Amino acid sequence: MSRKVVRSSKFRHVFGQALKTDQCYDDIRISQMTWDSNFCSVNPKFVAMIVDASGGGAFMVLPMSKTGRIDMSYPTVCGHTGPVLDIEFCPHNDNIIASGSEDCSVMIWEIPDAGLTSPLTEPVVKLEGHSKRVGILSWHPTAHNVLLSAGCDNVLILWNVARGQAVVRLDTVHPDLIYSACWNRDGSQILTSCKDKTMRVLDPREGTVLIEKEKPHDGSRPTRAVFVSDGKILSTGFSRMSERQVALWDPENFAEPLTLQELDTSSGVLLPFFDPDTGIVYLCGKGDSSIRYFEVTDEAPYVHYLSMYGSKESQKGMGYMPKRGLDVHKCEIARFYKLHERKCEPIVMTVPRKSDLFQDDLYPDTVGPEPSVEADEWFEGKDGRPVLISLKDGFVAPTKAKEFKVHKSLLKTSSASAGNPQDGGEVQSLRKEVKDLRAAVEELTKRMKELESKQ
Repeated sequence: MSRKVVRSSKFRHVFGQALKTDQCYDDIRISQMTWDSNFCSVNPKFVAMIVDASGGGAFMVLPMSKTGRIDMSYPTVCGHTGPVLDIEFCPHNDNIIASGSEDCSVMIWEIPDAGLTSPLTEPVVKLEGHSKRVGILSWHPTAHNVLLSAGCDNVLILWNVARGQAVVRLDTVHPDLIYSACWNRDGSQILTSCKDKTMRVLDPREGTVLIEKEKPHDGSRPTRAVFVSDGKILSTGFSRMSERQVALWDPENFAEPLTLQELDTSSGVLLPFFDPDTGIVYLCGKGDSSIRYFEVTDEAPYVHYLSMYGSKESQKGMGYMPKRGLDVHKCEIARFYKLHERKCEPIVMTVPRKSDLFQDDLYPDTVGPEPSVEADEWFEGKDGRPVLISLKDGFVAPTKAKEFKVHKSLLKTSSASAGNPQDGGEVQSLRKEVKDLRAAVEELTKRMKELESKQ
């Protein structure tokens, strides 16, 4: 009698757990926009989420420690004149965040270390170049101040943020709406999926298509694609019968997928999050109440189902914490920030281990916050490998001086387009105070006149 041998993997028993209510961010009105972006971005300092706003668009940025019920009057970042569709923190500076909106603009914001004390309406830089709403943003993984944006005008733009310039504009590559766009590990290639049912690998500086695959999935609903280890590509999409699928592709041989698996018949788009350190890909469906996770390896069937985290409430969006923000002493290998209708709930993925010691097999050196090339060098053709850090003693944030220098270099060349934003926050709060005081004085004067006239 043959016994079925179970594939050995140290990630077979990974389990997800939602944090207790007092560690959630409560009473936040998450945006009702029907757009397939994450709606949430996180780093070791802040959690940001797109919220409902009357008139214009807004998102909220909370310091990690500000858990519990969030006051209705908590200040937001509200400089856009249309709803915000996507937000993403800069991987090289935790205080810088980019936002794309229905008002066709991309804005770069600087968040103070302690969080916001008054509404932030003036961006550090405003990037204008799209003619329709901007729904996709992605920072370059290794080059400092390089940002990719994609809009509903089917145009993809690469910005030098420090100069406020659109350096590369790809407006003839995609004939239809761009569904997703992401970088490879060193930022030398871009992978896009499009409504014309084609997946493309682009050379970002030349603006040329290196390889393309028509109909990676037969269905007409949106597809997503990300680079995984060894340059392979993982895509999610739908079959002709509207069943959700996940497929793995080798760009050297695009004719047939290495594997194609059907998952279920839900209608939500699957958002893939890949962890290059563990080889695990997490699939979070918009509107689902679960997170499936798979291990990507070199042996058939290449994409191995591990398990599924399930809950009662459906997710409206999902934030994914960079590796340097995890608690290595609890064997955390991933942390998600799940958006409900009125709250944000952290979900921790853990590998059960008995020992409290640092597990070097779970935590190889990972990508740190240091860029390896500057924007100008990268646009001239220089590639940079990711600068890796060890998590053995936990991640230690760079010193204050280093942080400030990064801010200065970002602000230096963009002050012409944004006034003088270094003290913008302070001036803004003072102006607001003066305005409120004036209104109070006018109100009191009015009441005094009314009382005098009655006498």
